[in-house]
Amino acid sequence: MELHNKPIITIRGLEKSFGDKKVLKGINLDIYSGQIIGYIGPNGAGKSTTVKIMLGLMGKYTGEINIFGRNISDGNAEYKKKIGYVPETADIYDNLTGREYLTFIGELYGLDHDEADEKAMRLMELFGLKEVYDSRISSYSKGMRQKAVIVSSLLNNPDILFLDEPLSGMDANSVMVFKEVLTELASKGKTIFYSSHIMEVVEKISSRIILINGGQIVADGTFDELKEKSMEGSLEEIFNDLTGFNEHKDIAAQIVSVVQGV
Repeated sequence: MELHNKPIITIRGLEKSFGDKKVLKGINLDIYSGQIIGYIGPNGAGKSTTVKIMLGLMGKYTGEINIFGRNISDGNAEYKKKIGYVPETADIYDNLTGREYLTFIGELYGLDHDEADEKAMRLMELFGLKEVYDSRISSYSKGMRQKAVIVSSLLNNPDILFLDEPLSGMDANSVMVFKEVLTELASKGKTIFYSSHIMEVVEKISSRIILINGGQIVADGTFDELKEKSMEGSLEEIFNDLTGFNEHKDIAAQIVSVVQGV
């Protein structure tokens, strides 16, 4: 659902190289408020690189990126106050308690301590973590840590939420809740940029799917539009078709043969 005609993110001619290897080869995108973008592609396709550049975590690129109508290369980091980010593997301060960590993150976003504390406590309770709010993060399971990182990304009521494999380690009930949260946020005009290898989830939650392969966008549209283009059934099958990967059954059979000593 596009709530405004003006894109919230505009990318033009984005290219990025690491040494002699060109990872992004001219990405052009317009992304609007209220969209849940499923940003998918094989390992090494350039997904994380695109996101890290938008977040200002990676520089030395060519092309132009405008977020909230402003070129992010101008050195002004104000736009980051309106962004939330859940990385695939988060560096989280193990020696802090949940309360200490989340109030610290809240204050970084400009919330005062008490406001951050109250909001974090309510969110932790809703995610089933009320009992460990004052426990050290080192005692958290992987799923609990992931939920704490998700809470940290929501504290500032972000207009854009970047998610890189956000469901890692989470239990089934929490996954269901979080998927509903994303749908609800999008209905409020928030933009979700969702990167994952779990095609089933991307297929279900995304209003728009962008497939990147070899540093270029090879498909961009709704699931139904991609399905029509590919003539395949599931997103996983479309993904394999458009990225040219069709050896999965043969490789699996060979792996089983090795396991069985055939």
